[in-house]
Amino acid sequence: MDTPATSPSVIEDVQNRADERRIAIDKVGIKDIYHPVKVQDRSGGEQHTIANFNMYVHLPHNFKGTHMSRFVEILHLNEREISVGSFGDMLSEMVKRLDAQKGHIEMAFPYFVMKSAPVSGVKSLLDYRASLIGEISGDRTEIWVKVVVPVTSLCPCSKKISDYGAHNQRSHVTITARIEGHVWIEELIDIAEDEASCQVFGILKRPDEKWVTERAYDNPKFVEDLVRDVAVRLNADDRIRAYTVESENFESIHNHSAYALIELNKDAA
Repeated sequence: MDTPATSPSVIEDVQNRADERRIAIDKVGIKDIYHPVKVQDRSGGEQHTIANFNMYVHLPHNFKGTHMSRFVEILHLNEREISVGSFGDMLSEMVKRLDAQKGHIEMAFPYFVMKSAPVSGVKSLLDYRASLIGEISGDRTEIWVKVVVPVTSLCPCSKKISDYGAHNQRSHVTITARIEGHVWIEELIDIAEDEASCQVFGILKRPDEKWVTERAYDNPKFVEDLVRDVAVRLNADDRIRAYTVESENFESIHNHSAYALIELNKDAA
């Protein structure tokens, strides 16, 4: 009996065909796929969250396509346990399974920290946007940790020229750091919050509101001050080998943001 034309044994894998255009593709894969994960936190616990993944490999010029289903299979291999360590393993597994020399994974997720208000001590969760970013090329692997931290900034110029008061605003400090060794997400959050005019909280009682208002007023910072002060802290940490620090102040007296950025690669020299 003849084998039916639809039998898997005779279905051609078209993407395995050779390509004659001789143009390599820098990144090919899947984008914007969600997957449940567990992330360890500094308190010794773990957070159950949903991560958004982008997963790519380099495709040589002579290959027509990559195996898209294998990216999803790699996600499921980790059984929802994702940490900086296993993230690097997942990156290596991806390039191995797809027979690639280069690979790239981005994993973005909400991250929560329990915070105590400065006077009342009332506890509340505050959410941050965190990401793990991995690059592999041959024998070289780089892991980056990114976090977006909401803070308060108060304008030194406004304080100086005004008879009373000063304008302030919520700001986002974004730290993207290439690490060697282990760095907790909370460590980067701490740096951003410590160097802002004041940190923000999920719940504030009246005594807390007084405290944060006066704290910001006593600690005014331009957007330039924010990125420079964060950079000083990152420069002092040998586990951080390269970084980008950004600050965007959502101005309360303008219809635009103030913005500053510093980049440094300690290993470039």
